[in-house]
Amino acid sequence: MRAGATPLLKKFQDLLHQYKLEVFHNEHDKPSLEDITSECMHVTEEILEEKFHYHFHKLPDANRAEIINMINNYTREAVLPPVVEKLVLRQLVLERRVEALVNLMEQMLEAISASSQEVPSA
Repeated sequence: MRAGATPLLKKFQDLLHQYKLEVFHNEHDKPSLEDITSECMHVTEEILEEKFHYHFHKLPDANRAEIINMINNYTREAVLPPVVEKLVLRQLVLERRVEALVNLMEQMLEAISASSQEVPSA
């Protein structure tokens, strides 16, 4: 803390440090990673279980329809799951960061409120 820093500034610095620790622990602690991974897999499965349909504008011949179905199946089974999983993982990590940030803001507002009540009115 710098010389001449107010108690409120010190409180803000402490709160910011707590926020940084919380974010770090959410992203690196084994229990947090296990929770995020479990939730990620659950959400990913829900997304992939939904049925998506496509429509042909013109009725294709049988060979073309078979090729399109092969591409669709490969995409849904091999390409899509890891992509969706990474997107969901990123979303969950960001949601936890936002929750920690909201908590930080609430604590800072409480600190401001408490410090304004401590100041004697003239």
